[in-house]
Amino acid sequence: MPSTLEIERILRDADLRVTRPRIAVLSAVHEHPHADTHTIIEAVRRRLEEVSHQAVYDVLQALTTAGLLRRIQPSGSLARYEARVADNHHHVVCRHCGTVADVDCATGSAPCLAPSDAHGYHVDEAEVIYWGICPTCRTTPTNP
Repeated sequence: MPSTLEIERILRDADLRVTRPRIAVLSAVHEHPHADTHTIIEAVRRRLEEVSHQAVYDVLQALTTAGLLRRIQPSGSLARYEARVADNHHHVVCRHCGTVADVDCATGSAPCLAPSDAHGYHVDEAEVIYWGICPTCRTTPTNP
């Protein structure tokens, strides 16, 4: 987890003002990878009790736009945020509990999958979501 000083440097390097809400949101996402907005709001409020829902949403948008966060939304799931943005990676999602984990790109550089016909687009990212049952849910007697 980056320190507060490192978070401040990350914000400055992205040409963003350093504010307490931005520090708190970026720290929360680093502490809770793949967290949904509700979880991030709770984590931020432990640091800044007075922060509003809208302020957190606004900061998430600003940090995503600046490329400091990545927003993912697996089918049937709430939007989630992660701070791992410097690479091309994918995710595996548990069908039972919704836990999300990172999966490194199978071939390395972005995009790791090439479309059969890009229709003239310059493709720079491929999004792959693997679905399955996590180890915790697999050991629960009611799950396969």
